[in-house]
Order: sequence, then C-alpha cells, then structure tokens
Amino acid sequence: MDALDEDLELLPSTRRALRHRIAVAQSEGRSPSVVAAVSRGGALVWEGSRTSVEGHGPDGNVQYRIGSISKTFTAVLVLRLRDEGLLSLGDPLEKHLPGTGAGEVTVGQLLSHAGGLAAETPGEWWERTPGSSRPELADILGERPFVFEPGRRFHYSNPGYTLLGSLVAAVRGRPWEEVLRDEVLEPLGLERTSAQPQAPHAGGWAVHPWADVMMPEPLQDLGLMAPAGQLWSTTRDLSAFARFLMHGDERVLSRDTVREMAAPAAPAERGVAELGYGLGLQLMESGGRRLAGHSGSLPGFVAGLWTSEADDVAAVVLANCTSGLPAAGVAADLVGIVADAEPRIPSPWKPFTEAEPVALELCGPWYWGTAAHAVRLASDGRLHLGPVGGTGRSTAFRAQPDGSWLGLSGYYAGETLRAVRRPDGTVSHLDVASFVFTREPYDPQAPVPGGVDPEGWRGIG
Repeated sequence: MDALDEDLELLPSTRRALRHRIAVAQSEGRSPSVVAAVSRGGALVWEGSRTSVEGHGPDGNVQYRIGSISKTFTAVLVLRLRDEGLLSLGDPLEKHLPGTGAGEVTVGQLLSHAGGLAAETPGEWWERTPGSSRPELADILGERPFVFEPGRRFHYSNPGYTLLGSLVAAVRGRPWEEVLRDEVLEPLGLERTSAQPQAPHAGGWAVHPWADVMMPEPLQDLGLMAPAGQLWSTTRDLSAFARFLMHGDERVLSRDTVREMAAPAAPAERGVAELGYGLGLQLMESGGRRLAGHSGSLPGFVAGLWTSEADDVAAVVLANCTSGLPAAGVAADLVGIVADAEPRIPSPWKPFTEAEPVALELCGPWYWGTAAHAVRLASDGRLHLGPVGGTGRSTAFRAQPDGSWLGLSGYYAGETLRAVRRPDGTVSHLDVASFVFTREPYDPQAPVPGGVDPEGWRGIG
C-alpha cells in the first residue's frame, strides 16, 4: 500500500485544480462518492475524494468495484504465459483450451478484442445476474459465439476475456483468481485488490436519472465471467498497478512486455477505438497526449485508469454510481492537469559507461537512397535509426546474441538490422529488412538494389 511521496509533492495550484475537477465530477455526475489518485515519477503524489455523506470521505484504502479494468490484470497473466514460452499469441485457443466451439480464434486476437466474438453473453444481462446461471463456457458463448470473422475488426468482447481466464486456469492447472493472487497481486504488493469485497468497501448505487434519489444495486459473483470484470480494488492499489504498466517489474512482466501491451494490436475504429486497442489496454488521445489504460463499469460502479508514459503520470478515478460520472474521462483530465501544469523534468543525461566498439562503429549518418538517416547509440544500449531533419521511419533496436539488432518499435518493429562487412572487416552497409543503408548516397561500392549509374552524380548539361 502506497503513501504519498512528499519529495514529489505537487504545487498547491495543481492540487487545487485536481480537487476542483473531482468536485465538479461528483456534483455534476451525482455520484454518492468519488475517490481519485495521481502518480508521478514512480510515486503516489496526490489523493482526493468527494462524498454526499457529511463529514465522511473515502480514502485510498476503500475498495470499489473496478469492472473491466479486471481485463488488464487477466492480460498480464496471459502475457506471463507467453513470456515463459508456454504459449504464443498466434496459437489458436483450441491448442490450449479445447472443446470451446470457438477454438479457431487466436490468443492474441482475444487479448485485443479482434477475435470476432459477441460483445455479451446470451440470455440475461450477465453483470446483474449470478454467475451460477452460466456454469459452463457453452453458456457464455452460446450457439453463435462469432459475429465477425476473427482478425477482421475490433469488436469489444466480454466473453473473449472469460475464455482468456479459462485459458490461464487450464495452462496453470489452478483457478484464475488463485493464479492472479500468486503471480500479480502479491508480487506487486496489491493487498487491497480481491475478487470479493473486503471491508472497508463502498456500496454500489443506482441514481435516478430525473430525481435526486437512489437505490442499491445487487452484488453478484460473476463466476466464469470474473476475468472480464469481477475485481475490487482501491486507488492506492490501482496507482501501483498503473506504475507497473508504465515501467514493468521483472517479478511480473518486463518493461518491454508492458510496452507491448500499450502498442496497438487491433485495428482502430472511429468512435470506439480511435487508436486501436492494445493487449488488454485501451488506447486514446487526450489533450494531445497518448494514453493507455482501461475504463470499467458494473452496476453500481464506474472506474477509470490512464497512464501517460511520456509524462510519467498516471491517474485513477473510482465512483459508486451505475452511470452519470464519466470516471475514465475524469482520470484522463487528471493526467492532463498534472502534465500540463508541471511538465516532466528530464532525467540527467549520463554517458554510456561501456560502449561496445561494434555499436559505436554503426553510429553516424547513413543513407537510404538519397534520404539522410542517422544511427545513435543511447545509454540503454539500444540503437536508434531515424531520418535526419523531418518525419519518417524511426525505430529503436536491441542487440541480439548473433550480432544483429532487433527492431522494437515503428515500421521496423520485429525486423532485423545487420551490419554487412567487407572482406577487410569494415562495414559496407546496413541491411534493414532488405533495405540497404550506405555511408554515401547511392554508394557505388555497396550493393545498392538496381545498381548505381557508372557516371555517377552530375548536373544538367
């Protein structure tokens, strides 16, 4: 459980702006209560709450139901299996969880809501009815599990994450909830995140749309649907989880893998998923910045969690009303308030301690045809290839044991960069996914595709 980090304390004006935003949200959203938190620089730096109960306000230790933010936890478990080599994102579900009737869909498609499965379960609204009424996967998928061909488009699917939870249980040989506790909650110190509510926790309420009255919402155990929306948590726990989603934790997932989660994996869809959808993470743009996180709702509760890796800021908002308060939008606003009022101060530049001679040999200008590019070696040991002066294809590369470099982002993600040498050992050119980069534009000494005119460069005459 986190406490506020006073060394990273926000300015009084920033804190007031944050308080004002959640006060407006609680008042206009007519929620019995709202609680929020902001992290910056790897620490919790602000907490706030508003409530309709005089003299009483929830704090960062009070549980609320977080709905579909549960999906992000489930995605973390699946990616742990992938990183351990127990499955591949391209594997059909049938390979690891046979007999579902939806086995042709791949693990990666399920993670990114690109599997073509129906959005909801057949029958009564699953969020407001007991999970015992859907005891088998067949009850959740129904006779027509697919509404689109797998892989063709983004279509948000709650049953898809039920399948992923069952996949985790099948591969691990233990219930989803138990695996989650052992592999994510305990390592990250999320002691107040659980499948069932633990005191102190908020009650869920429905607020009448046309009158200032309310009634309690029923509390249901979602059964097999739990991996899609069962969890309860607190702003402090979710703030710690948000920081993990930005920086990784080798006990759970590496930084490279959490960055992979936040990369688009499903097609964008206007009005639904403008930036696409990652692997268990929603992606959006707000105030000119790219955010990754997730929204959540179940009867009686709404939730929002957003991170901005570029600003190293994350925000969490939880409320106990069925509708009315846009928790995800408010969380995005809190990120923007902090990032705009107090821009991130860059870390001090530090030189590379032991630069590899081979890597240094690759640094400097290169040309793809006549387009000038540059290779830089960063202090983290990665090569960065990008255009000189302008936009274009920029990619970071990580060294591989065989001397090549693996693309980590952008156009060349997953592609290989190789330094091709002459018989005397000097570098002739770079081969990047079949593109030839030379030290001079159309270097006649390099194997430029199509060859180089033997008369070389010349003017008009």
